[in-house]
Amino acid sequence: YFTSGLITLLTSPTKIPTVRKKAMKIQIGNDQKSIKIDKRKIRSIVLKLLKHLECIDKEVSLSFVNDETICELNNQYRNKNKPTDVLSFSLQEGEFSNINPDVLGDIVISVETAKENAQKNGLPLEQEINFLIIHGLLHLLGYDHENTTKEEKRRMRQREKELLNALESLQSAPPDK
Repeated sequence: YFTSGLITLLTSPTKIPTVRKKAMKIQIGNDQKSIKIDKRKIRSIVLKLLKHLECIDKEVSLSFVNDETICELNNQYRNKNKPTDVLSFSLQEGEFSNINPDVLGDIVISVETAKENAQKNGLPLEQEINFLIIHGLLHLLGYDHENTTKEEKRRMRQREKELLNALESLQSAPPDK
């Protein structure tokens, strides 16, 4: 029985198993009520960015929050008692970075601050959110613009621009199945 099944499996093109890469896990939380978040669209954007960044097997979580929540996090982790647009919590850095190398970390976006920034800069909110996702992902991958050299700041800004431009063409590509 086993041998005949194996022969059938090896000779029948419809029964050849396909090897698939491990699927990425993208968790999206929406803990604010002021702006509707299209989780399916956000997931598609993050998926395309991770593929472009060659992080096909990595996991990331994304949380959309209000200013009050991000202010608490900003105060707790950065000693800055004010809202900010995005915070990133990398699990690829520090003492425990090798515990699970497949998990990049967490990105937290304040939708209220994103909306204010978009209005101030004359941008659609969607474009601002896309930028903040890119910015957060780059932080998870080790890019920095605050506690670093001018060259590192320039490198991160250049990568942000590149990814924003790439995202435009990636978004026009057919959706992944």
